[in-house]
Amino acid sequence: MPNTEVRVFQDSEGKSEFNEWLVATVRRRKLRSKCLAMIFQLASHGNELRRPSADFLRDGVYELRFKYSNVNYRILYGFIGRSIAIVSHVTTKLDKVANKDIDIAVQRLMAAKESPETYTVEFDIPNGENS
Repeated sequence: MPNTEVRVFQDSEGKSEFNEWLVATVRRRKLRSKCLAMIFQLASHGNELRRPSADFLRDGVYELRFKYSNVNYRILYGFIGRSIAIVSHVTTKLDKVANKDIDIAVQRLMAAKESPETYTVEFDIPNGENS
């Protein structure tokens, strides 16, 4: 399967919480590397990626799953046509994503589907070295 385009949710003002979080991980190189490796795995496998790496939650929202330092990281995403839209991220000590976090992801995915030009931007690895 060819690589799937990965896009990231941004609000109407162009702010992306996911990219801001990813920039903040610069000083935690192992966490950042693990996160990027999972995103590249998702891009490589697209909708064929399954457990333990990914799982369906509900309402079109999936989770990309990984663990680092006894913390469960979840990157919430959905599909817009053949593209992947990362809509949120969650850190949790639990194995389950909270319903309120899924609700936010569902709302963002719906907005991104209605207007991908406004609510998504192509995924580009944020540098953050100078931040």
